[in-house]
Amino acid sequence: MVKKVRQSFADLMLEIAKTDKKLVVVVGDISHGILKPFASYCPDRYYNIGICEPSTVNLAAGLSKSGLNPVVHTITPFITERSYEQIKLDFGYQKLDVNIITVGGAFDYSKLGCSHHCYSDVSLFMHFNKAKVFLPGSNDEFNYLFKNNYKKKGIKYFRLPEHSNNLNLKKSQMNKAVRLVSGNDLTLVTTGQQVNNALKAINILKKNRISAELIYYHTLKPFDEKTLIKSIKKTRKMISIEELSHHGGLYAECVKNILSINNLKTIQMAITDFVHGYGSYEDLCNKAGLNVKNIVKNAKKILKL
Repeated sequence: MVKKVRQSFADLMLEIAKTDKKLVVVVGDISHGILKPFASYCPDRYYNIGICEPSTVNLAAGLSKSGLNPVVHTITPFITERSYEQIKLDFGYQKLDVNIITVGGAFDYSKLGCSHHCYSDVSLFMHFNKAKVFLPGSNDEFNYLFKNNYKKKGIKYFRLPEHSNNLNLKKSQMNKAVRLVSGNDLTLVTTGQQVNNALKAINILKKNRISAELIYYHTLKPFDEKTLIKSIKKTRKMISIEELSHHGGLYAECVKNILSINNLKTIQMAITDFVHGYGSYEDLCNKAGLNVKNIVKNAKKILKL
């Protein structure tokens, strides 16, 4: 059984804590079980503030101000949307350092209802000029991205998925966008778990003699525009596939970097409205229109087939 990315997070916190005495983990009443080894090893560097997310951010600011390196961890909407004012004031204006690690982005908590859904988190963090925004899709991606960024200045946002993607990236692919599949007819751009749907769609498109290139982003800020521009200059057509709001996410970053390319055609596949109801993760992806069938349909549309 493949270890979940959240478990990799807990394991990595313990690994780093053994050599970095400044690492402090602050949680909002979540992940107690998997963080027990960390809490046992350094109980004076583990704080459960409960379901008081704005206060969690305030505490993290105090820790940062005192020279420690805080890691804030809880469910995505409760720390990003509910506590955005505190993040803006404490870390945006004061330019303090923090690592924010969330779970339950989009509708990973599909069975807990829409109060646990979150699509706007990435858009919110993109507003911070010097923030770093990571969407690791696997254990290796998270481990590499965290280790290489957690000591850096400013806000570092890591959005952990409930399910890993099927990629096995090399370390050399962790510092920029990754061209997973080469093609000539159109460019698919994606992030997170949706890469699995994109890969399946490409296989179907091949049978229809459509050659699609696939660009995968595990990091949205800083944004690697060079890999994207090289692909779009070749295909002149782009479809973005993302479990993010259609405002301020992957598509927005792509478009502002390729607008100068002539004869450009684009389609965005994102979350355009609140997804209500319960069900499996796949059920809610289908409800939002994020599935293989729609990727293939949009590919044929943009190619006028």
